Amino acid sequence: MCWKVYLTAVDIRILFVPDCPNVERTRRRLRQAIDHAAVTVSVSETEVATPEEAARAGMAGSPTVLIDGRDAFPGGGNETSLACRLYRDGDRVDGAPTVRGLIEALTVSTLSG
Repeated sequence: MCWKVYLTAVDIRILFVPDCPNVERTRRRLRQAIDHAAVTVSVSETEVATPEEAARAGMAGSPTVLIDGRDAFPGGGNETSLACRLYRDGDRVDGAPTVRGLIEALTVSTLSG
């Protein structure tokens, strides 16, 4: 028997407010995570300007990374926000997710998809 493997792209969406000081760092770290995880992805970005847009998009602060429509870093409650988002990594707090955190999120997504 021969199985044919169908690769599906992981859908990644970056949500951010205009002039977000952390979106470029998020982009850079996401590129590194994608290269490391060696997954097929489709990346899009959405600039969010109003609380209504944030609620519709599921943005929990800027920047928010959605993987296949779900927040890659849930845990801050279900509130939507236009404020800067903070990401925790042990004792550190940063305005962008870590490369390691993004790799873990991508890995979980590809295993559960």
